[in-house]
Amino acid sequence: MWGFEAEPEFQRELDWIDQFVRTEIEPLDLLIENPFDLNDPLRRRLIPPLQQEVRERKLWACHLGSHLGGPGFGQLKLALMNEIIGRTHCGPTVFGSQAPDSGNAEILAHYGTADLKDRYLGPLIENEIVSCFSMTEPQGGSDPTTFTTSAELDGDSWVINGEKWFSSHASFASFLIVMAVTDADAPPHGRLSAFVVPADTPGIEIVRDIDLYGHSPGQGTQSYVRYTNARIPLDHLLGERGGGFAVAQTRLGGGRIHHAMRTAGLAGRALEMMCERAASRSIQGEPLARKQLVQEMIADSWIELEQFKLLVLRTAWRIDQYNDYRRVRHDIAAVKAATPGVLNRIASRALQVHGSLGVTSEMPFGRWVMESFHMAIADGATEVHKLNLAKGLLRDVPVHDALFPSQHIPTQLQAARERFELDKASGDS
Repeated sequence: MWGFEAEPEFQRELDWIDQFVRTEIEPLDLLIENPFDLNDPLRRRLIPPLQQEVRERKLWACHLGSHLGGPGFGQLKLALMNEIIGRTHCGPTVFGSQAPDSGNAEILAHYGTADLKDRYLGPLIENEIVSCFSMTEPQGGSDPTTFTTSAELDGDSWVINGEKWFSSHASFASFLIVMAVTDADAPPHGRLSAFVVPADTPGIEIVRDIDLYGHSPGQGTQSYVRYTNARIPLDHLLGERGGGFAVAQTRLGGGRIHHAMRTAGLAGRALEMMCERAASRSIQGEPLARKQLVQEMIADSWIELEQFKLLVLRTAWRIDQYNDYRRVRHDIAAVKAATPGVLNRIASRALQVHGSLGVTSEMPFGRWVMESFHMAIADGATEVHKLNLAKGLLRDVPVHDALFPSQHIPTQLQAARERFELDKASGDS
């Protein structure tokens, strides 16, 4: 079991990451609107030198195994790193671990042909290109059993038709991984297949890029994409026909742990700001920090954050121990369900403690609160994960057929007296 302390050598790396993020990367978030826009001149000037420092420190793309050029850190070490990196928007890009590219690289490594790997995998890992995961559909959200986008065989090609919604970074991507129905009459989890679709394929249309509240207008990166007779080669199928669910799961399990600890880092930053404001701001002749309700907000935030981090770190440790995401799926579902609320509550309290300043665009809290709602929808709604967790916990619970519950005290007392034959003993009645 992990002893709540990193080895001294890795702790030195964590200390370096913390200093590097605070001094070098946090300022980037004020200057760079979108780290995925590789054509932004300012981004091209500021981010690559920092990426090179990370490479020289051998901390680049740490989620990748040694066979892909990464150090092969386990989920626990990655979680500790991501808590620090997650304080910033640009941090994952500087460390080569940004979503969806990190998960798409794992998919290509597992399922891509040699040609697809040569064309896309190396440049994606090096952040020379970016990618898109095109799954959600406008009529059915993220429920794959309702998808209608289709891929049909036509000679030596697949032909894709349909629409996708919230396809992150499609406007910047060199390729998209598209989930499409290949077998409409198959069981629900066997209908879909996954494909690599080059971004320059005729028939791909970006209907529009969708702005999110809390972000600058005209800077939307969630794309509404239409595929009209988009024709791709046969070998652009990833994995088996009808195996789209298995392909998608390759990127989701570990990715949810990464997102959770990055969220913990962001919530921790909000807590730091809340504490600074409480200690620095005076009202009615004393600091806010002396007000009991402010103290309660700070205490509740710290408790929630530490509880959440323990859940995530334990889940990461279990993934490393078992090397089997299915065995840890209930833990991962719990992490995913808990993630949005932690950020929402702590960022909301920080906003409240900052008063009128907190609701302005001069502080980041409104954006973070809105981001918490985004987290509650992306990669499956919170409600879905709670339902799956509850079903899993209930699946093997034995049914108790007696009139009263098994822990009914009078029934237990009678059984205890019979067990020790107290009713037969003199003076024990």
